[in-house]
Formats: sequence, C-alpha cells, structure tokens
Amino acid sequence: MYILITNDDGYQSEGLVALREALSQVGEVAVVAPERNWSAAGHYRKLFDPLRAWEGALADGSPALICDGTPADCVALAIMGLLPRKPDLVVSGINLGANLGTDVLYSGTVAAAMEGIMFGVPGVAVSQLRARNAPWDFRAAQAALVRLVRNVRDRGLPQGVLLNLNVPARPPEEVRGIRVARLGRRSYRDELVVRHDPRGRPYYWIDGSEPEDHADDGTDVAAVAEGHVSLTPVHMDLTSHHWLEVLREWGLEEGP
Repeated sequence: MYILITNDDGYQSEGLVALREALSQVGEVAVVAPERNWSAAGHYRKLFDPLRAWEGALADGSPALICDGTPADCVALAIMGLLPRKPDLVVSGINLGANLGTDVLYSGTVAAAMEGIMFGVPGVAVSQLRARNAPWDFRAAQAALVRLVRNVRDRGLPQGVLLNLNVPARPPEEVRGIRVARLGRRSYRDELVVRHDPRGRPYYWIDGSEPEDHADDGTDVAAVAEGHVSLTPVHMDLTSHHWLEVLREWGLEEGP
C-alpha cells in the first residue's frame, strides 16, 4: 500500500511519529502534515491564500512534507499532485485526545480523512485518549491501527465511508479489543471569558470544563469508557431521512 498520513496537531506531534512507525509495517508511507496545530478546525480549506509546502522532518527526524495549510489542505494538495502518485489510503492521527461522537463535526483529524474520500481515497482517523497528567502511550493505538489497515487493504471500504478509531486511556494490556459502535454524544460545557486590552477594548476566550459524555449503549463513547477501542464507520450524508418524509407531508412541494 501507498499510505498518506497527516494530522491536525502539527508535524512535530509525537502522535504523528507513532502513526508513521506503525504504518511502515503495512506499506510505503508518505507524510504531508500541517506546520501548526489545527485542532477543532473542522473541514476548513484555505481557498483565498496560496499554499506552500517544503521538505522537513518529524520529531524523530524522519522525512516529511510540511504544509502551511489545514489538515484538509494537506490531503488535497498531496492527492492533486504534491505526491508522485495517488495514495491507496489516507490515515489521519494519531490525534492527541478523543474524537468521539459530536467531536467529528469539529475535528481536523476526521476532516483530513474525509478529504481523502472526496478524492475517492479511503480514509481512517485515529485518536488516543489520555489520563490527566499521564504520558502519551500509543502502543494500543498502533496495534489496533495495523490490524485495521491490513483488513482495509484485504477487504476494501465502500465509496464514501471513513473509519473513525478511538483508543481508551489505558495501558495496552488493559485495552479490551475493538468494538464496532455508532457515534455517541458529548455535551460541551463552554464558557465565554471576556477580558480587556490596555485600551479597554474587549477580547474573548472560549473556556470551560471537560465535555460531558453520554455513554449510551452501542455508542463509541460507551465503548471507550468500558476500555474498548471504538470503531465507527462515518460518511458524508448528513440527511435526516425520516424528516424527508415528514417534510413531504407538509405539502410544501404542492404550491409555488
């Protein structure tokens, strides 16, 4: 396999080093990663600014192409010609923190994998949770990812579907294996912090406590809480198919 990897934490992230290390067991790896952190940037693309890319190195010294665009820009630029050939797979991560449930709407990690799908390239997003003040340990994520990518290689993925993988904050020997799960819910407890500059003009920070997780049965949130690696297929169709039928009953299509 020829695998494009990227992330939203920036090219110096230790998660990206762990990702490259794991996937080098499966195929040839090309790295195109953003020069800075784009966490929670979602599927933002820089359409009105030039994009630049240059040769650089990851935190372990391994070669990479570094881009001043967003995670989605990195993938688009790579597929449209920055790389010598089209990749077989886009893998984004290993993100430093969860991308569970509602997070996928904000996640630059998931957006990078989704951008690959827009070019017809299958995508995988992988994220690692961590206990407060504990060191990052990517071994369970690496093992799950290698197993998953080998299955993707052998079985394929349907058009328009990416796989979202989340790894619990546990030592590898305590992780309970992969559980296939639907997206759950996380309630954000953001607070607006207002401050003033020396000239009295207000400026704002968005702060707040950790999200509240709703660990409903069958969800990725519940799976991770129980010590499993959650695996969720995600696609771009946000249509509420139930409401298609409800809205037709309103009779709006009958008049001008």
